[in-house]
Amino acid sequence: MSAETEIAPWIDDYDDAVATFRWEDAWTEFGGPVDETGVNIADRAIDRHVREGRGDHVAIRFFSRDDSELSQPLDISFSRLAAQTDRFAEALRRHGFDPGVGVATLAGRIPELYVAALGTLKAQAVFSPLFSAFGPEPIAQRIALGHIKVLVTTRLLYRRKIAPVLEQLPSLELIVVVGEIDDISPATPGRPHVVSFAEFLRSSTGEWRQARTDPEHPALVHFTSGTTGAPKGAVHVHGAVLAHQATGRMVLDLHPGDTYWCTADPGWVTGTSYGIISPLVNGVTSIIDEAEFEADRWYRILQTQRVNVFYTAPTAIRMLERLDDGAGRSFPDLRLVASVGEPLDAEGVRWCERAFQVPVLDTWWQTETGAIMIANLRAAEVRAGSMGRPVPGVRVGLLAREPEGGLRLDPEGRPIVLEGADEQGELAIRAGWPSMFRTYLDQDDRYRKCFVDGWYRSGDLARRDADGYYWFVGRGDDVIKTAGHLIGPFEVENVLDEHAAVVESGVIGKPDEVAGNIIKAFVVLKPGHVADEELERDVLAHARRRLGAAVAPRELEFVDSLPHTRSGKIMRRVLKARELGLDEGDTSTLEGGAT
Repeated sequence: MSAETEIAPWIDDYDDAVATFRWEDAWTEFGGPVDETGVNIADRAIDRHVREGRGDHVAIRFFSRDDSELSQPLDISFSRLAAQTDRFAEALRRHGFDPGVGVATLAGRIPELYVAALGTLKAQAVFSPLFSAFGPEPIAQRIALGHIKVLVTTRLLYRRKIAPVLEQLPSLELIVVVGEIDDISPATPGRPHVVSFAEFLRSSTGEWRQARTDPEHPALVHFTSGTTGAPKGAVHVHGAVLAHQATGRMVLDLHPGDTYWCTADPGWVTGTSYGIISPLVNGVTSIIDEAEFEADRWYRILQTQRVNVFYTAPTAIRMLERLDDGAGRSFPDLRLVASVGEPLDAEGVRWCERAFQVPVLDTWWQTETGAIMIANLRAAEVRAGSMGRPVPGVRVGLLAREPEGGLRLDPEGRPIVLEGADEQGELAIRAGWPSMFRTYLDQDDRYRKCFVDGWYRSGDLARRDADGYYWFVGRGDDVIKTAGHLIGPFEVENVLDEHAAVVESGVIGKPDEVAGNIIKAFVVLKPGHVADEELERDVLAHARRRLGAAVAPRELEFVDSLPHTRSGKIMRRVLKARELGLDEGDTSTLEGGAT
């Protein structure tokens, strides 16, 4: 589908959409109401299209990492995906695994992962994606925390990541391996049985009959790490599919016939919510590329596959900007670019608009929210550097905070919700949206502490302007107190990134006897710029002009790269630990960490 056909956005009047949208009405609009069959994510994502005559439509177009010419895609139709996921679901049953059992995948972007994920959901088992670049210990920790009994992985990852820690995985009963298993030791007492993926599917007749699925039946467990403590398993339910479908339309503007590409790894929540579920539920063709980032390959996929909607991370956008500006390229079919993972700074938005000649929409959400909560929209004004406005059906507020970080309460002990423009507070969402997580696995007390007076506390700080656009300030634990001022690192980074020589920056508070903390910036330069004293003075002067002396960095260090999580967030605590010579803590989610 070409953008030149002037496809109208699903939302053309934001205020009207906010006033009229109701989740209870959306069930009927998005595939039928909850009835005697209940709601199953996989049924809504696959089989519904087959029943409605769209079985021949390409659901997934897969490119192998070995296909350097992008000339041999594997097209998987909705009918074929339905048949394969039926086999996977029935095979789980034939091996004795009942609804509610924990099933995890540890693999890259390969077709078998998508079959396993959706087949697990059909079987009413609980799906947990694991990131394939984790080392053996973080993987073992998550398998144990998730009570995983079935693991789907590849031959290489089994040997490198699972075999070394098998003794730490007493809950694991079955390992399904993509690839040959001839040289894998046979099962012994106390060790899980190993079977090839092909053999596992052959154990099924494929005659699957979908059982009724309660919308509140657990469907997904996504592990999320804080700065301290063990990972938390955020539990989501089948009813979350309504938010996946609605936000795919309202925010990503997915239309039937579209070609869509989400670059997120399926080991993370974005790769599941918007790399698997949302595009399938909305009936579009989803591009899956097994290869890792390569600027020229990405540009060629966007062009040759006539991608209409491109969803990626700010880190990837900065890498494109740094490595290849896309000069001379044309993307006539592209309708919009959206970003996720960390706020996209204003300069990143402007570069992306120049490179792709389409609207660039930042989105905000978390593992716990399950779906996009705040976003810029295609048909509305895009305010570069802002998170956008709440998605219709989502109520967002800012909770007042005390100077030392706790919530400010009214005389009745309830949090104070800020109503004015340009006030800064903790971003909170009124409980009740469909994809809201239902608990942390085995940690109900920790879950309850995330809510206050009916508000989910995100832990992020933001401000809201007079027109209702939200602007990210920083994580609550990242905010810097300097000389009596509370400074959000992102507002400083946003200004630094505007400098012509800067591609990316990270800001921390460095202890100081006089000011309490001073602001120190770590800066990555664009190619062709020399990290010398003259450039350092120029960047600092730019920051002082834009921010004022009280907010601008006092120190600046040029670095080759910044530490990121594998989902794209700058790890400011790691920067601070390195600066102060402290323990970096859990770095299992750190990009480039041990594998």
